[in-house]
Amino acid sequence: MKIDKPARARGAVGQTVMAIALALASSAAFPADPPKEAEVPFWAIGMPKNDTAAKMAPVPAFPIPTAADKLPVGKLKLPPGFKAEVWANGVLDARGLRQGDKGTVFVSSLFVAGKIYAVTDKGGKRTVKTIAEKLFLPNGIEFHKGSLFVATPKDITRYDNIEANLDNPPKPVMVYDKLPGDVPHGWKFIKIGPDGKLYVPVGAPCNICMPDDKHAQIRRMNLDGSGEEVVARGVRNTVGFDWDPKTKDLWFTDNGRDWLSEDLPNDELNHITQPGKQHFGFPYCHQGDFADPEFGWGQSCSDFTKPVMLTGPHAGTLGMRFYNGKMFPKKYQGAMFIARHGPWNRTKKYAADVIVAWPDGKGGIAKSETFMYGLVENNESLGRPVDVMVMKDGSMLVSDDHNGAIYRISYKGK
Repeated sequence: MKIDKPARARGAVGQTVMAIALALASSAAFPADPPKEAEVPFWAIGMPKNDTAAKMAPVPAFPIPTAADKLPVGKLKLPPGFKAEVWANGVLDARGLRQGDKGTVFVSSLFVAGKIYAVTDKGGKRTVKTIAEKLFLPNGIEFHKGSLFVATPKDITRYDNIEANLDNPPKPVMVYDKLPGDVPHGWKFIKIGPDGKLYVPVGAPCNICMPDDKHAQIRRMNLDGSGEEVVARGVRNTVGFDWDPKTKDLWFTDNGRDWLSEDLPNDELNHITQPGKQHFGFPYCHQGDFADPEFGWGQSCSDFTKPVMLTGPHAGTLGMRFYNGKMFPKKYQGAMFIARHGPWNRTKKYAADVIVAWPDGKGGIAKSETFMYGLVENNESLGRPVDVMVMKDGSMLVSDDHNGAIYRISYKGK
């Protein structure tokens, strides 16, 4: 990929910002002498001792959003009849997406921004407002009955009547303050289920380790923070889940461990059929059929719930939604759209796309295929999808934290 000088400079600054963010987040520095294990950033623990692996590090979001005319929307490829366009730009580190009752689209961020945004649309003109900032990894957001819930690794707060107060947001109300607060896999994806409860994951505090009984799980609680209970165990790091509109079952994505191999293990799509009773394998078994070389001894993968679909090694499988709109063709009704961020610790880059999967009606997946792609060029990612959201008109938004942008996918027919 040819990069002009400003883009090169921006990329260099981005690497610096990410390195600083991760170093601060893990309370680690990078000394000249070989670091002790405790001083190594969490993402580097377990890194193979070779030159190729040593060059790999998490890909930072650009510290300055990509200008609208430089966004890679023209590279996006979709099935016939679909169209991609820039819906909003200048949304630094855009991650989670939620739509309010009055049409406001709320957007979260992570390491680089630490902000929550509100995007308003008046006659096709969109305005991006910052409604909260200087937050601690505020990836998790949810909108419910006029209130915006925001989850950090430490707590969950609520901004009431937010759409009527975008220019003067209210002080947040504390909902729950007993989360572990870990940086490794501590950032959240939260959502309110059909049962009216708030679902909150607590990821493993490591790449690979033996977690205690408060990590590597999905929990749910009442909207006031009471009645907390575990819904699923053995979940390394889910950053996307949704409920089947027909069965009301919960499906979730999960990221596989790092540094084991270029091609193992795969990320997963999982299906919860017995809330509170299923264990999905971490740290003993990966991708349903591969015992961990350290923690898998004496364990059998048959003792754990297997994934319903493998989504690729180190693919960064994140946000997912069941399609319940009416704009897309009938074949997409009830299908799952899944964002893949793309790998950072794999030599050959791929994914950075949105795939679609169809349930088979028996608890599994009938088929899957790539839906939106084109963001990998010359072994570099031009963009990195994070979350997907179905709009009220049936179109779909896709966030791209790498460029600080949101794309809109619509369908007008072949």
